[in-house]
Amino acid sequence: MGWEAWFTGGLILALLGVLATTRVAPDMLFLGGLMLLVLVGIVPAAKAFEGLANQGVITVGALYVVVAGLRETGGAQWLAQRILGRPESLFQAQLRLMVPVTLLSAFLNNTPLVAMMIPGVGEWARKHRLPVSKLMLPLSYAAILGGTCTLIGTSTNLVVNGLLIERANIQLGMFSIMPIGLPVAIAGVAFIVLTSRWLLPDRQPAVSPNDDPRRYTLEMLVDPDGPLAGKTIETAGLRHLPDCYLMEIDRDGAVLPAVSPRETLQAGDRLVFVGVVDSVVDLQRIRGLTPASNQVFKLTERRSDRLLVEAVVSNTCPLIGRSIRDGRFRNRYKAVVIAVARNGERLRGKIGDIMLQPGDILLVEAGVGFLEGHRNSRDFFLVSPVPDSTPLRHERALLALGILVAMVLAAGLDLVGMFEAALTAAALMVLTRCVSVAGARQSIDWSVLLVIAAAFGIGAALQSTGLALAVATAMLGLAGDSPALNLVMIYLVTVLFTAVINNNAAALLMFPIAQAVTADLDVSIVPFALAIMMAASAEFSTPIGYQTNLMVYGPGGYRFSDYLRIGLPLNGVVALVSLSMIFWWY
Repeated sequence: MGWEAWFTGGLILALLGVLATTRVAPDMLFLGGLMLLVLVGIVPAAKAFEGLANQGVITVGALYVVVAGLRETGGAQWLAQRILGRPESLFQAQLRLMVPVTLLSAFLNNTPLVAMMIPGVGEWARKHRLPVSKLMLPLSYAAILGGTCTLIGTSTNLVVNGLLIERANIQLGMFSIMPIGLPVAIAGVAFIVLTSRWLLPDRQPAVSPNDDPRRYTLEMLVDPDGPLAGKTIETAGLRHLPDCYLMEIDRDGAVLPAVSPRETLQAGDRLVFVGVVDSVVDLQRIRGLTPASNQVFKLTERRSDRLLVEAVVSNTCPLIGRSIRDGRFRNRYKAVVIAVARNGERLRGKIGDIMLQPGDILLVEAGVGFLEGHRNSRDFFLVSPVPDSTPLRHERALLALGILVAMVLAAGLDLVGMFEAALTAAALMVLTRCVSVAGARQSIDWSVLLVIAAAFGIGAALQSTGLALAVATAMLGLAGDSPALNLVMIYLVTVLFTAVINNNAAALLMFPIAQAVTADLDVSIVPFALAIMMAASAEFSTPIGYQTNLMVYGPGGYRFSDYLRIGLPLNGVVALVSLSMIFWWY
């Protein structure tokens, strides 16, 4: 090996070491490593960012837009409610999440499945007061484990099967890998749910929502045409709202306090809630509830172009001492007050009848112009937007779900490739206004795409310098003439390369090496091919080992060391079961 190989190897070890021991952003670290390889001449500048043009990277970017369409129409929340239900414990929640995802990923591409589930799981976790850090990695791992059960479960399986057909004239069947993959999936899911309480972090926000002094009073109406009329409070999902409770129901002028969970909702009921700002945003997203103030529907901007804004009333505001209705708030500010907070008090009466006082915090629905026009206004001490508060396009939820199903079926039945299906679905989400153009741009997590693209460049250096071949040859040399030891080494080297390159590149690199080994030993290549499939499809110890691991990195609030803590022992469990089943069958 030349100095280039030693330099590349040292750089990769340094990158992994820094990731494991610090909180440096992975995208900046990998980009820095790639640029260093360019500066010393190992990676040509013209090829450094070829990864950005890779179909896999572009597919992931398009999937973020598809997910945004699901999230902004409420489709993701609907899916989460139907699939995940109401867990009574974290153990039950993980089972409710992992079992269906494992089954689905055996027949659906892992990446869109995880992308589809991330927003729904996040809201589901918040609603049921579950730590999201205990759910996002299990989501990714379940998708990976399920993908090992069938030939179409992952792209890696298809890549290896294509190499078998091309170079050995052997074609595997749809379920040829299931005798190995199914026990692996069962063992992997069992390991995660039994050990995650110790191996996964429990990251809660530094300030609990319960500590928030802003307790808003909010009124919502039961939509006569919505799905909630005729349901009880319990079945409508309004009983166990996080940091929010239903204070009373105003039904045709009669007030029902201390509402029973068995109370049946009627069309036109005025529901009075008290809760923190996040819970108000959640209520705005429930299909079948609409803001009680009809002023909301008199604003000129489309609801999809509005957001929620918190505004603190100043002592110079001209509406001090006047009610919101009499002060003609909508006409004056082109915004509508939907909730009011006052030192944690429960404010009685309708929102429009509340007499404003200095220091009142108003939650208003408005266009972006309200922020720009009143950020420095003397009428308000502070004006700030509420994140992710754009009202949902419930009327387009079925359309968004239909686009998703069409994408999955088109790719799953090989009518078109995943690349074409994802780009078409993303375009349809924008064209049908399931997501705005601005929302589509903002939905793309560029840090994830940059890490994947940079990993392609670093992986190319690993191969072009001869380091990958030298490491593989050295490790296989330890196995001697034993077919069993060579099989174990093929598996271990594939896992190693998957952790630092990517799954498909590792499989492509290891297959010709495995073919040469089996030719020398005069044994069948099939068990070796299955070992490569399992090893390249089941790498859990780094966020870059599999793109779904990287996709949950931010939403789960993880650090690199979290992957090592649970991923390394899970790698060991999967390796033990995989190799045992291969030895047993072959």
